[in-house]
Amino acid sequence: MRATWAWLRDLDRGLWSPRWLSHRAEAIFRIALSLIFIVGGLGHFVQLDEMLQRIDESPWRDQVVAIGDPAMLLWLSGGVFILFGLLLALGLLQRLSALLLFITLVPITVSVHIAPGHVGPLLKNVAILGALLFIYAQRGRVR
Repeated sequence: MRATWAWLRDLDRGLWSPRWLSHRAEAIFRIALSLIFIVGGLGHFVQLDEMLQRIDESPWRDQVVAIGDPAMLLWLSGGVFILFGLLLALGLLQRLSALLLFITLVPITVSVHIAPGHVGPLLKNVAILGALLFIYAQRGRVR
């Protein structure tokens, strides 16, 4: 077992890392992540009826309605996703964008994806939240 671990560690250390990629990886990461929000935010407007139905079928429907009109909440979150997704993609206001996207994504994740049969979308959102937290935590390192 120890020999296998050492072999894997050596393999990991020896992986080729092209210089062009190391200089562009952060931008590629930001753009790839932001596409989820831009496309998803557009979906809040274009597929409003389908999104409202998902909320209506959610076990958390009553809590969502207690916060506000679901259609208004979808429009607001869609606007945040599009605006701050674009800013994140462009490398502008990255920490603020990551924070606002994080804050907006948490209630959506709880209200829609903590439900039977939503394990895949739930874990996808958990990964996205981790990526946003990573960007937010990069004080002074993210350009």
